[in-house]
Amino acid sequence: MKSFKNHLSLVVALLSILFSIQIFTIVDRSIEAYKENLANNYSVIIVSQKKLDNKTVLGINDIISSVSELSADSVIKRLNSGINSKNIELLKLTLPKFYKLGLTHYPSPKQIKNLRKDLLKNKAIMKVEDFSHNHDTTYKLLLLFKNVVSLFAIVVFVVTTLLIFKELRIWQFKHSERMSIMGLFGAPVWLRSAVLFRLAIVDAIIASLLAFGLFIYISSSIWIKAQFSNIGIDIVIYDIINDSALLFGAAIVLSILLASLIVLGHKEEV
Repeated sequence: MKSFKNHLSLVVALLSILFSIQIFTIVDRSIEAYKENLANNYSVIIVSQKKLDNKTVLGINDIISSVSELSADSVIKRLNSGINSKNIELLKLTLPKFYKLGLTHYPSPKQIKNLRKDLLKNKAIMKVEDFSHNHDTTYKLLLLFKNVVSLFAIVVFVVTTLLIFKELRIWQFKHSERMSIMGLFGAPVWLRSAVLFRLAIVDAIIASLLAFGLFIYISSSIWIKAQFSNIGIDIVIYDIINDSALLFGAAIVLSILLASLIVLGHKEEV
């Protein structure tokens, strides 16, 4: 029973680390997908004294992906408040040119600032409306959310790593007498510590299998899919090949690394 409890503690600790890694991956994908969504809906408006060539505008900054001229009718429609048709025609002749710029991705505040500066270098461009206030608020909220999740993942990783280290220490003490006897007979360190490495690898495999099952279930959950659909994003919650390889590799590497540190530390004490 005691052996089972030790195994369970190690498996749960490893599972916690794998869970935090995958949750961070999901959050990162969600933020990138949401930023892509925002980029599709976010645009910069420029006002020019004369008609601009699309190639010229596209060459101003690499972040500009498309240029479309806003028709005078659409601009006047927003301004129209009982203006007669004759004055509307005169207004069309005096109105500057309005252009809507699409961007390759959702920019950072620094990129927006640089874009504005580059656009205003063109003497024909009179004004740039980049909606920087709303943009900066949204961008900072995304960044804050990502940082909070990252901090949470780091805390879980550190705490559970210490727990795994402690559990492996307990197993080392349980088998220290056998390891000492094997040492007296000239057995190499790796052979004496085989039981410790076997425990680490077996529990890493068990934790990985549990993580695979858990995230396959989560990725197929209709409720989870509905939550992502509500915020207008579609992501791969669990990539069976890539994510499984990442989680399995993390579990094995961490377990073997901690077991190796314990073995090396024991060698120094002797």
